[in-house]
Parts: sequence; C-alpha cells; structure tokens
Amino acid sequence: MKETKFKKALGTLDEDKSYSTEEALELILKQPKRKFQETVDISVWLGIDPKKSEQNIRGSLTLPNSLGKEVKVAAFVDSDKADEAKKGGADFVGLDDLIEKYKDGNIDFDVAVTTPAQMKVVSKLAKVLGPKGLMPSPKSGTVTENIDKAVKEIKHGQVRFKAEQEGIVQGTIANVNMKKAQLIENFDSFINELKRLKPASSKGIYFKSVFLSTTMGPGYRIDTSQF
Repeated sequence: MKETKFKKALGTLDEDKSYSTEEALELILKQPKRKFQETVDISVWLGIDPKKSEQNIRGSLTLPNSLGKEVKVAAFVDSDKADEAKKGGADFVGLDDLIEKYKDGNIDFDVAVTTPAQMKVVSKLAKVLGPKGLMPSPKSGTVTENIDKAVKEIKHGQVRFKAEQEGIVQGTIANVNMKKAQLIENFDSFINELKRLKPASSKGIYFKSVFLSTTMGPGYRIDTSQF
C-alpha cells in the first residue's frame, strides 16, 4: 500500500521527545509537500485561569515575516475615515450599508476593524460577529483611530489570539514555503508577545506546553525550558 504523506511525516516524530525550536522546524520543512500551501500552527498551554478577567490573555501581533496569504478586511467607518481605510487596503468600506449587508450572517471577510466612535453602531452585529470571533476589540487592535495602520498590519500578516478553555492559545505563525530563519523569527515573536502579556497574578509554570504542526502534519512538542 502506498504510504500516505501524513504517515511519512509521522515517521519523523518521536512522541516522547521535546524538540528545540530549530529541530522541530527542520522536521516540518522536510515533510512531504502537498498540493496546497500548508500553514505552520502553534498551540500553547499557559499556566493561567482564563475565567479570571485579569488572566484572560488576548491580543494581536504583526509578525516579522508575512504569512503570505490573502486576508480580507472589512472597515466599518464613516465617510471621514473611508479614504484612510481604502488607502490601507481594506476590501470592504462602509458603515450602515455594511451593517445591512452582514446582518443575515453571510460573512465574506476575515477581520473587521472600526473606530471607537463607531463601536456602538457595529455592536448591532454582535450576535453575528461575536460567535465567529470577528467582533472588533481594542485588545486585538481592531478598534482604533489609526485605521490605515491597522488595515496594513492585518494585511501584512497580523495574528490575533486569545486564551481558550484551560488557557490554550492557538495561532498561525508561518507557512511551509518560508525559510527556516523566517519561521524562527515569527515563532520567537509570538512567544515573546505571550511572555510580555503574562499576568502578574499567574503563578507557577507559565509555559506548560508548546506544540508546532503544519495544517495536515503531526504536532512536535517544543522544549519549553529554552524560553
């Protein structure tokens, strides 16, 4: 029987081993290529209690190296900010017309941005955007006066993340067509941002576990002692 690409990739995995970042990324880059561009994803189990508001980590990060994928942005802004949004590269620009367009839940964008003044208007879509994780938020940098900058950073490859159940944070940090040095830069940036966001009330081990994987590949456990 022909060996599947997943089984081939799995053959490089030692489940009992904790890999250095460089070792794991080398193995990821050696995996068989697929017909589509796979992403490199990270999963981090943090020593926090996300049920406590002061430990509910959430944020955004513009990676040093672009993810290389198209991200569609909807800018919910009034006429004063419309040109700024278009200059930044927003795919959809408007306010009341966009509210009307998306009220039925047919979403055709990946990220929504708005200004503090328009949050009350955008909140009309809370029941639509909230469950999809698309509601603009100051913590993720998607509620801002600087719409031009926000849209450009999102288009470049901004990662948005938040702690889920049990304190697990997940995100996409790269794609398999990047060079190893670029992968390491993006990985380090993500880890350093989580370090920066460590709650003062978080006690004990902060990085409980870290895994790296591709879209269809196995997960490699990263040695957290290197952090």
